[in-house]
Amino acid sequence: MNEVENKSLFTYHLIKLSFFSALKNVLSPINQKKIKGLIHSETMSAMQLGSSVFTPTRLFSTTIVVFAQWENENSLIDFLQSNPFGIQLSKSWYLKLKFIRQWGSISHFDIPKMYTEIKDDNQPVVAVTLAKMRYTEIPRFLRWGRPVEKLVRDHSGTTLSLASIRYPNLISTFSIWKSQKEMTGMVHGHSKMEQPKRHSDAMKERNRKDFHFEFTTLRFLPISEQGIWNGKSNYLPNVKTKE
Repeated sequence: MNEVENKSLFTYHLIKLSFFSALKNVLSPINQKKIKGLIHSETMSAMQLGSSVFTPTRLFSTTIVVFAQWENENSLIDFLQSNPFGIQLSKSWYLKLKFIRQWGSISHFDIPKMYTEIKDDNQPVVAVTLAKMRYTEIPRFLRWGRPVEKLVRDHSGTTLSLASIRYPNLISTFSIWKSQKEMTGMVHGHSKMEQPKRHSDAMKERNRKDFHFEFTTLRFLPISEQGIWNGKSNYLPNVKTKE
């Protein structure tokens, strides 16, 4: 396999746990040294995009996100079938994702250097951002970032979107888009939403003075969807779903 094929498999998991189980998994996340074929993962607490700064789930939520990169499909299957937490995750909702391209950089993940171009602009895509915050910039980030969160949350082109946090300073967002065209339109301020330039304006502000000391946007092609989330499946348009 070439580099893209060998390291391009990612998964995004959502699971609702009890308070103590959620806290345990966030404080003692998956250790890639103990999981064969796991390149890196982040275990985070989920929160609604655009929610108030004072919302309790901004601090901690029992909805847990696991975002992981795998050496290959067999490594993922083994984890889901033999690891105690993996078995729990296998019974909840998750996506298999194929890496397409990256902007920026983030440590620990082994992101392939080669990118894949999407020829069909109507192809559904998934976007994940990961950012390690500068503490002094958090108030400024919230002022510019929350309007962007609301834009993504309310956009007619998304089928599912959320944010997540891992203390002390990792912030992430996740969104499923009906098409690459709708996602890029939002990024460049060309959508039909109210105040469409919220994202592009925030990026200009970030370029003026960065909010983070590490930041990346990752784009993926969805491979498959497993399970049910909030009583619903088929978040992926035109992609066969397995329950």
